Amino acid sequence: MGQRTPLHDLHLALGAKMVNFGGWDMPLHYGSQVEEHHQVRRDCGVFDVSHMTIVDVQGRQAEAFLRQLLANDVQRLTSPGMALYSAMLNEQGGVVDDLIAYRLDDGYRLVVNASTRDQDMAWLHAQVAGFEVQLHERSELAMLAIQGPQARRKVADLLSRARSDLVDQLKPFEGRAEGEWFFARTGYTGEDGLEVVLPAGQASGFFNDLVGAGISPIGLGARDTLRLEAGMNLYGQDMDEGHSPLASNMAWSIAWEPATRAFIGRSALERERREGIEYKLVGLVLEERGVLRAHQVVRIAEVGEGEITSGSFSPTLSKSIALARVPTATADRAEVEIRGKWYPVRVVRATFVRHGKTLI
Repeated sequence: MGQRTPLHDLHLALGAKMVNFGGWDMPLHYGSQVEEHHQVRRDCGVFDVSHMTIVDVQGRQAEAFLRQLLANDVQRLTSPGMALYSAMLNEQGGVVDDLIAYRLDDGYRLVVNASTRDQDMAWLHAQVAGFEVQLHERSELAMLAIQGPQARRKVADLLSRARSDLVDQLKPFEGRAEGEWFFARTGYTGEDGLEVVLPAGQASGFFNDLVGAGISPIGLGARDTLRLEAGMNLYGQDMDEGHSPLASNMAWSIAWEPATRAFIGRSALERERREGIEYKLVGLVLEERGVLRAHQVVRIAEVGEGEITSGSFSPTLSKSIALARVPTATADRAEVEIRGKWYPVRVVRATFVRHGKTLI
């Protein structure tokens, strides 16, 4: 038996199929993964993401610590409420984990992956040595993600006037507190929506309110196909400690300026950028029948071979799609080996669907 979120009994009552995910018992789906996927794209749905790790970073040197820890630069967060996406790197430039950093009134909040909690906390505590900084893991909090084009409107109808106004005014990549609750607008589906962080004891009541208002519960299965369509990486598959952000379609999340900022892994990244990367992360589209899966071999004529990192059937596109790490010289065509046979695939930018629109 794995760890359980405060909503575990509710998931069972709603008929969820539970699976182990990173040591947590989590809902895979509540009946139909495909229907849940379409529900988020067309309307909205609610995900229990209380397994995510929330760490508040406080102290006189909190900014200095994070400017060394992260490849992106928290100095860009010029006022409380602003947020950014970043990776924590090792000295070789590999990705220890990816996260969202929010600037608070009295410090910063990091939201990191559930499956990497132990390694992340060990890494944070190892790197904080020498800084006047306090790390507070907020295990007493729960988190719900309500995603989809109707998410903010439907959630606002359930909230107090102050919280409804906050939701209405919240900008993309912003997070603000109202009382004990924290509202953010970052997401992991390629759609608009909210993340709500609240005391664990209040999570079941709010989840019930959401479901009662017609906001469908959504499991991990649809979460994976939604994020894949949006071209969003999954740690341990599309990025890991053996690959840098430059080889993981994450170059945009590196703040190179100012050149004097010595973040962990910078020297390795600069060397890789100077010498040129050998592999890149791209999107693949299978035009024929079949399903693309992780670890299938990708063959590019006269160039070399690569490997699929994430793959699945896309409910929105009605095609099989994938993210794949391939040689940098790869152009627009390749082949994938599926059960001993080679199938042609189209190589595209690693973003397939955003805000309900097809981008390939």
